[in-house]
Amino acid sequence: MNETLAAHADRTIQAGSKSFATAAKLFDLATRRSAVMLYAWCRHCDDVVDGQSLGFADEPSDARHGMEGRQRLAELRDLTRRAYAGEAMSEPAFAAFQDVIQRHAIPERYPLEHLAGFAMDVDETRYVSFDDTLRYCYGVAGVVGIMMAHIMGVKEEATLDRACDLGLAFQLTNIARDIVEDAGMNRCYLPAEWLREAGIPEGEVADPAHRPALARLAARLVDAAEPYYASARGGLSALPLRSAWAIATAHGVYREIGIKVKRRGPHAWDRRVSTGKAEKVRLLAQGARMAVTSRGETPAPRPASLWQRPR
Repeated sequence: MNETLAAHADRTIQAGSKSFATAAKLFDLATRRSAVMLYAWCRHCDDVVDGQSLGFADEPSDARHGMEGRQRLAELRDLTRRAYAGEAMSEPAFAAFQDVIQRHAIPERYPLEHLAGFAMDVDETRYVSFDDTLRYCYGVAGVVGIMMAHIMGVKEEATLDRACDLGLAFQLTNIARDIVEDAGMNRCYLPAEWLREAGIPEGEVADPAHRPALARLAARLVDAAEPYYASARGGLSALPLRSAWAIATAHGVYREIGIKVKRRGPHAWDRRVSTGKAEKVRLLAQGARMAVTSRGETPAPRPASLWQRPR
């Protein structure tokens, strides 16, 4: 293991996602290294596509679309295929990624599906139905859950479904939290059908006059995430105990963010919703209990009503 790559990845996750960084500390050392190195690659690809650094804009928002965005995506796809072909990678995020995919035999389709999720942003995809939104969530987060499951040594399709469900739940929570911020970048992941029902014109999502109606849609997203969080909990029993603790803690942290968004109503976007240190300590303990009680559990069948990932 190249310790320089691991250190680079660790700095990336600390700066880019404090929520996931907290949970990642609970993995055993080998799993943690692979998890943060995968995160570094995901973060790098996201930033390259958006012209950002760790989620903060380096370029005007109009530079993220059109031919330039498609060219960036093409370069990322090419580097991804070359990493799978075993070519030497000079970019640290891709060198780390190559180490992870080789070590854990992650199928090439999943990273490419992740990049396809970013392509939906580049192409300025319009999301008409909730299924459309879920397809986006799958690309940018569901497949990350699947790749993380591979890192934790799990490859059974039923458990991969649960891992995907957790990614979907995380992304639905993120969308609810970031609706106004995303609208400032001319992005909207809320289904157009929902906006029409709420009386919010698609070009006016960030208008403060619509905050009460927008809060109801955010609450609808948070509620829609709940069955996916519940399904994901059913996958904990298939994970090693420390991995189950880490995932259960991440489950709690992200779900808490959604609860806060719903609770704040029209004020959910006055300041960015997050969890404080005391809350994280509580959620760490809650995650430990969830992980321990999952040992030997037989989870309920995954509801047929949930969105099914491509096979």
